[in-house]
Amino acid sequence: MASDTIISANLIDYLIVALYFAVVLGIGVIARRQISDSVDFFLSGRSLPAWVTGLAFISANLGAVEIMGMSASGAQFGLPTVHYFWIGAIPAMLFLGVVMMPFYYGSKVRSVPEFMRRRFGTGAHLVNAISFAVAQLLIAGINLFLLGSIVHALLGWPLWVALIVAAAIVLSYITLGGLSAAIYNEVLQFFVIVAGLLPLTLIGLHRIGGWGGLSDKITEAAQAHPDVIPPADQQLNSWPGLPLTGFDSSLLSVIGIVFGLGFVLSFGYWTTNFVEVQRAMASNSISAARKTPIIGAFPKMFVPFITIIPGMIAAGLVTEIGQVKAGQSVPGGASGDGVAYNDALLYLMRDVLPNGLLGLAITGLLAAFMAGMAANISAFNTVLSYDLWQQYVRKDRDDHHYLVVGRVATVVATVIAIFTAGLASNFSNIMNYLQVLFGFFNAPLFATFILGMFWKRMSATAGWVGLVAGTVSAVVVAFLSEDAFGSWSTGTLPISGQGAAFVAAGVAFVVDIVLSIAVSAVTPAKPVEELRGLVYSETPREDLVDPDEAGHPWYQRTLPLAGVALVLVIILNVIF
Repeated sequence: MASDTIISANLIDYLIVALYFAVVLGIGVIARRQISDSVDFFLSGRSLPAWVTGLAFISANLGAVEIMGMSASGAQFGLPTVHYFWIGAIPAMLFLGVVMMPFYYGSKVRSVPEFMRRRFGTGAHLVNAISFAVAQLLIAGINLFLLGSIVHALLGWPLWVALIVAAAIVLSYITLGGLSAAIYNEVLQFFVIVAGLLPLTLIGLHRIGGWGGLSDKITEAAQAHPDVIPPADQQLNSWPGLPLTGFDSSLLSVIGIVFGLGFVLSFGYWTTNFVEVQRAMASNSISAARKTPIIGAFPKMFVPFITIIPGMIAAGLVTEIGQVKAGQSVPGGASGDGVAYNDALLYLMRDVLPNGLLGLAITGLLAAFMAGMAANISAFNTVLSYDLWQQYVRKDRDDHHYLVVGRVATVVATVIAIFTAGLASNFSNIMNYLQVLFGFFNAPLFATFILGMFWKRMSATAGWVGLVAGTVSAVVVAFLSEDAFGSWSTGTLPISGQGAAFVAAGVAFVVDIVLSIAVSAVTPAKPVEELRGLVYSETPREDLVDPDEAGHPWYQRTLPLAGVALVLVIILNVIF
């Protein structure tokens, strides 16, 4: 074991981590016994209750983005980072549950690309399936990079060794138990993550002197380094979010957050991302499927308090993170190439947690990254097996053939993720990289999807043309920005950071919509009689609701639950 570790764990910490891994693998073994066909492996046999899929829905997203990415942005930008939750998640999750899940679940499709094939034909389906598969490999690499970083910080192993070990653990339980293993582990991981990170927030706040002490530290640093650190009032208030967007205008910043993040990126991610939708589709009824993202919205809106707040504390309490924020280069870090904002939680854990709680926090981080990567891998193997292999390579084979393909795809995806993890290591703040990817893949998909769902005249040709043009336009904006593509960006457009990702997503959305309308005007539409279950106006209401739900108490019904969640998130926006 190497000696140059960031975290000084002892025997009790290692025992907690080892116990967790034993439970995770045990769940995989148990879930394997329940798999008899490919639907069991890929969609858990559509048999899970809403509370299980709801927690799995949020836990699948509680990976690298939520933990390291949000704490990194909290350290760098402060409270404006909460927009990723209260503007950039909750409204879209409620829309998914109320409006869109009935189409997914009622049509009995096995993936989002399969829905695209039924609505637009093979052209849009192939483009969507390939782009989604590529996106999952890149995002799995992010989760794996941060998972390997934890192993490196804990044991001092070289990063490449840590990556291989971390990948092997995730591969084991996904290959054994398929989606059921992933989902039940995600429910466990949710509680482990909260138990690991909540003490970090509470002890960190106590150590820095409460909210007042945190405000004083942020103010002091901003006054000492005004050229590189945003003003304290901008870091301590969520609106107008100038540090996050990088814009000079408050009006443009609000527009960027509401339209770029809150509408295009957020709705594009939550309503069309099969990683999340797959969890709801594994539920046991259309009512449970609709409530899945709504149940997930309640814990989701409070996640900033165990991710963003610790990042802000780290910037004020941890010497190394404070130096990075002041523009200095600090040797060390989880990657070994220098301390970065991505290391904020690790260093805060090092400085404030006693042994035992340290082991619990480490386990929470490991659980988060494993949940995120497992979600990417399980979604990838479904799309590769059903949407690419079965549709275009080997049709009409027996069910066992596709089950085997799914397991092989799991292994291949894990190996590829080891290499895509190297791309993630080039970004000091992982959120910048991730938002650029969402602009490429999710923004144009959402534009095509939402237009096709509510406009029956949209044609099959418009489906794939809009997707391709939207993606290409986002890539062009990223190249022309200052840093969205790192050193490959030309700097022609004076936009940088996450603001560049918001602009790229907005451009992709607009280009997709405009071209789709134009192409639909000169190409034939799908016959109306074939649009039931695919277009809102052509789908009878009885196909979209569970007739038994009306007799349930209000807290078990979709619309009242969504209303409560919406009111709560509005209150949080007003307070902060």
